[in-house]
Amino acid sequence: MENAKTTYNRRSFLKASALSGGGMLISIGWLSGFTPAESPDLTGLPLDWNELNGFVKITADNVIKIMSPNPEGGQNVKTSMPMVVAEELDADWKKVVVEQADLDTKHFTRQFIGGSQAIHQGWQTLRMAGATAKQMLREAAANQWQVPVAEISTELGVLYHKKSGKSAKYGEMATAAAQIPVPKDVKLKDVKDFRIVGHSQKNVEGPKIITGKPLFGIDTKKEGMLIAMITHPPAFGLKFKSIQNEAVVRKMKGIKDIFPVKIFQDDYERQFFDTTTFLEVVAIVGNSTWEVMQAKKALKIEWEPFADYSEKKNMMGRKLTAKVPAGLESTTDHTAKMAERMGKPATVRRKDGDPETAFKNAAKVLERTFTGPFLAHNCMEPMNFFAHVTDEKAELAGPIQKPENTEQALSARLGMPLEKIDIKMTRLGGGFGRRSYAHWLIEAALISQKVKAPVKLLYTREDDMTSGIYRSAYSATYRAALDANNNLIGFHVKAGGVPESPLYANRFPAGAVDHYLAEDWSVETNLTVGSFRAPRSNFMAAAEQSFLDEVAEAAGKDPITFRLELLKRAKENLVGKNNEYEPERYAGVLELVREKSGYEQAKHTKHLGVSAYFCHDSYAAHVFDLEMKEGMPVVKKVYCAIDCGIVINPDAAKNMAEGAIVDGIGTALFGNMTFTKGVPDKSNFDGYRMIRMNEAPKEIDVHFVQNTIDPSGMGEPAYPPVFGALANALYKATGKRFYNQPFTPALLE
Repeated sequence: MENAKTTYNRRSFLKASALSGGGMLISIGWLSGFTPAESPDLTGLPLDWNELNGFVKITADNVIKIMSPNPEGGQNVKTSMPMVVAEELDADWKKVVVEQADLDTKHFTRQFIGGSQAIHQGWQTLRMAGATAKQMLREAAANQWQVPVAEISTELGVLYHKKSGKSAKYGEMATAAAQIPVPKDVKLKDVKDFRIVGHSQKNVEGPKIITGKPLFGIDTKKEGMLIAMITHPPAFGLKFKSIQNEAVVRKMKGIKDIFPVKIFQDDYERQFFDTTTFLEVVAIVGNSTWEVMQAKKALKIEWEPFADYSEKKNMMGRKLTAKVPAGLESTTDHTAKMAERMGKPATVRRKDGDPETAFKNAAKVLERTFTGPFLAHNCMEPMNFFAHVTDEKAELAGPIQKPENTEQALSARLGMPLEKIDIKMTRLGGGFGRRSYAHWLIEAALISQKVKAPVKLLYTREDDMTSGIYRSAYSATYRAALDANNNLIGFHVKAGGVPESPLYANRFPAGAVDHYLAEDWSVETNLTVGSFRAPRSNFMAAAEQSFLDEVAEAAGKDPITFRLELLKRAKENLVGKNNEYEPERYAGVLELVREKSGYEQAKHTKHLGVSAYFCHDSYAAHVFDLEMKEGMPVVKKVYCAIDCGIVINPDAAKNMAEGAIVDGIGTALFGNMTFTKGVPDKSNFDGYRMIRMNEAPKEIDVHFVQNTIDPSGMGEPAYPPVFGALANALYKATGKRFYNQPFTPALLE
């Protein structure tokens, strides 16, 4: 059992000491009791206490409600996070009510999803919330029964004093507990004593999902609500000039208004998630979706090229000025520029030993270049948001990953203080980065403000797919130097992209090779890009793990054995500094997947591809078993091993891994967005190929490394290794290496 110092006072812990009818409200946001005017002394408070918030509400009639402050995007965080609180609280999970919290910056912090950090960042905070509440309930019972608090035990939401035979439900002691001073320290459970965490629990929204309850933003309906849509420039590099037939379209049935919307003012300093594709769009507002769509199709707008301009940015404290170049760009331009840039000197991000000499003296040098295209997110639920803005307040509701960041941008744009803005978070119909950049929320608010009515802004599929935010296009050249005994003595990676580099200089095999060099570069563009599931890792893992397989073959070694030898070297004699990964844990997932897949025997008779990667503080390894049928791969089975520390909800974690694998296969085979003179070449699913149900693996076998390490990322780590494992299995099946994503064009050659 672990002692944990609370080091916070009563006021910072309790927001309210009594509820209607009695009870207690317990804040998970340790600073929630302070207001900015009180200027609390934060000295000594652990920073991670500010990372995630929520609260527990216990009524006198024993209802325990756990608020879930983070958006729910299908990763099941709305179930998993309350499980942690309920575990330390010793609550009866079957009787816990979970509710989605609204955006509330006074009581909560880090109210967002991204980076697979919800559980990782909130683990200790959530545990302490439950443990502290339980301790206060125990003290209340001890006071009432006049017995030592050490003699009070808890189980399934009931307090017991076994010597006297007394017992009471939590609700009976809730009001009294709210009067107890916050304990200076509490005891956290031993992992071995967990009854909820580590045991699969059903999705708390499962019944609502399967019965079609209105959980998503697109389901929003309000009295007097109008429908709004936008039209954006047809090409990147163009801007709004004028509406040509406004008078005609205004007369169409059901149309209320047509006008341009400027999302940010010219002098606005953009924050990290304020990426906006087109600064000015045209809004069409009317009574119904069909009527507005017809007007949108009829509208004739004149667009014009824009000149080079710059944007002021504040990237989480790092201020810079970003150049947005003019021009109508094409994929052929991007390809040529990346090839040209790859041949020029790049920025050195890490250098160990003397790589130049190692390559000069090598007995064998292997060099390969890998590329990945722009990718569209294609969330199943297109972008949407409800807004009702008046002079007094702004009420909004919809699917969003970073509501607090967008609320700040909205406040600046409306000139309205934060306390007058209310954002309710609905369930996300897909996200993984796309809904981090919620300019459509600001568009909805500005439209509502202009028409003086509640509106629901809807993007069509075409609007969404052709307006960004895309994954960058990438390229990476790898070189490996082998000595006469086929030992890896030098490693060089040079990576870049449009407009960002995907390089992670301090990840494997950095630290495992004496002579190592990592460089990067970038090419400017006016296409907008942003987070995409496992940002940058989704490409680097593909290139790195494909290349390592080829190096292993050149060295005459088995792919898994080769990787394990490098990791053993890193464990025993680590090279350099700032290595991000732990070699032992990295090796652990490889060993586990080798065992579970029966790799040593199966590799002689099956087409197996292996891959492993570290990202988001977790480790994942895959073995793909596939066969070719009519020129295309049929993935028979995928074996997956993951080390993400303690697994909160095994079924949910398994589902995330399965989703990542299916998603990754589809992207690796088909994902590709190209451009011709600034125009996206694909605008809907008839052109942008997605994986189909019959193309998913026939079986996925997921295993977790069992340990007591604090939980780390789960939503993204299983995704990056998919690409390399698929490419390596395809090589075994076809004899062809795959260097360019998507893989399908090469398969059909």
